[in-house]
Amino acid sequence: MEPDEPGTSGVATKIMPLAFPKGKEKYCELCQREAYIQCSECQVTFYCNADHQQADWVGIHERICQMLVPIRTMKDMYDPSVRKKNQHLIKICTLVAQSKLSEGKGEEALPAAHCCLQTSIDLYGPNTIQLVPAYILLAEANMGLGNLAVVAELLSQAEWAVLKNPELGASIQQQLHRSLGQFYTTTGNLETALFHFANDIYFACEEYGLDSSATTKGYFLIADVFARQGKTLIVHSLYSEVCPCTHFNTKGIQDYYNRLLSQRVEMEEMLRVMLEFEQKQSRRDVNHILLGLCLFPCQAQDFASTALQASLQIPKHKLTEPIQELLQQVESLQTEPQPGFA
Repeated sequence: MEPDEPGTSGVATKIMPLAFPKGKEKYCELCQREAYIQCSECQVTFYCNADHQQADWVGIHERICQMLVPIRTMKDMYDPSVRKKNQHLIKICTLVAQSKLSEGKGEEALPAAHCCLQTSIDLYGPNTIQLVPAYILLAEANMGLGNLAVVAELLSQAEWAVLKNPELGASIQQQLHRSLGQFYTTTGNLETALFHFANDIYFACEEYGLDSSATTKGYFLIADVFARQGKTLIVHSLYSEVCPCTHFNTKGIQDYYNRLLSQRVEMEEMLRVMLEFEQKQSRRDVNHILLGLCLFPCQAQDFASTALQASLQIPKHKLTEPIQELLQQVESLQTEPQPGFA
């Protein structure tokens, strides 16, 4: 079969499912349905239709096509060389999926996340603690696409694996709490989201330190929940923790290009959201001040006059001129005719 877009999706050929003996059936790389298409480049990956073959090629397969040949033709998972190849494949799939997620390409991240989980199962077996990062990665990809039922199932499996291993390190627990926090934020369960983000920050500090990018993102995510609850003072406080840490980490990750790229996109998005919040809040604060001046001009004039007198008694400061300008504005408001009054 010819590809839909030559040079983009690779070359695929049709297969006959009935031609394979019992127990050797071939299934789609992405959905595990019966396969009708085979990648003719590596001949070890199969798909149910051309759309899934195209999606896998764009998402991850073009990069790992030839790498899969020795991995899937050598069956001895206890062979050190085979295990090493599988571990390398997991690392590549993880980096590719994370990079695409940071760019907002959830659809393209799915094939890499699927491959990461399947390879982890092949290497470590089902229901093992080593699968947790892959569950979380696949859940994050589905979350961006709104597949919340799938996300809930994946995170429940990850949570169960963590509960069975209470001595687990802080890193995986931090990742799990972050994903759970994001899930409950999406579903509107804000109090539960706050609980998980608080644990996220705790484990991030324990594992990476107070000024790490992981901790910074935790502050940002929990601030978003408080913003949804209208608690602006808490949001301001948390954002003040994010900004200096962001500057520090931008300087500190120059040696890791792949991670730097995804973190840079992530940091730019965080800074954009914080800037928009502060701009909206500043306009709201100015409006409140103007409203107060209009409703209570006499009180405003009294406060300004008192402040001016106090400033005149303090040497070497620069407050007198701004206070005088404020007083003039208040007095002008009192002399201007108000709409609706004769």
